[in-house]
Amino acid sequence: MKKKPVIIIFTTLIFFLFIGKSSAQLVAVDSSSQQHAFNNAVSLLNTSLSEQSPLYNGPEYYFYDPTIKGNAYFMEVNSFTTGAVSYDGHSFVNVQMLYDLFSDNVAVLLYNHFTKFYLLKEKTKSFDFLGHHFVNINTDTVNNKSAIKSGYYDELYNGKTEVLVKRTKSVQTTSGIGGLEKYYSPSTDYYLRKNKIYYSVSSQGDMLDLLKDKKKDLQQYIKANKIKFRRDPEDALVKIASYYDHITN
Repeated sequence: MKKKPVIIIFTTLIFFLFIGKSSAQLVAVDSSSQQHAFNNAVSLLNTSLSEQSPLYNGPEYYFYDPTIKGNAYFMEVNSFTTGAVSYDGHSFVNVQMLYDLFSDNVAVLLYNHFTKFYLLKEKTKSFDFLGHHFVNINTDTVNNKSAIKSGYYDELYNGKTEVLVKRTKSVQTTSGIGGLEKYYSPSTDYYLRKNKIYYSVSSQGDMLDLLKDKKKDLQQYIKANKIKFRRDPEDALVKIASYYDHITN
């Protein structure tokens, strides 16, 4: 008897999947409404599965020493916030999560709203959190010439080229009035994927060197649009990469 709600919701989810795949053959449907209904069905299924959900199979997560100044989390958000994740071959929406930049792990809140778990990195394909899309890169699966380490990366742009940001935090020590104090220090590294190889990028010059086959065109575009890498590296990298893809079509 207890399994019937799960079966009903699962059937509903399959129905929405079928409708989504068949929409090209039917009368046009409002895509946003359809997606909303699909997300609700997925969320209901995840909730009904409760402790049986494949999302909740990692080690327990614990918060850090509260005496360390700042926090270890992405965008300084240290409370569980709604996100979505592609995990173990399944898509989950309305997931309460945290992105820990110190350990490079995603923590999720169990359905009981108390217990906290790590997502197993080997099962996590990607996740969406606070308006950013993160992808999990395993160096065993990329070109061995790539200057990149395994972990979660903020994917800013994905075309023929790809722009990624690696966001991390480390614990540093400084002298304070009361003695030594610890604090979280953020760090940001940029990468460009071209021809299936990831390159480290730390300046506008690095970017132009990697895209040297269109260097003059890019220089003109940068000047005309007053793009300044030092002022806004992420915006500059995305604009340059997308324009490069446009003129190399």
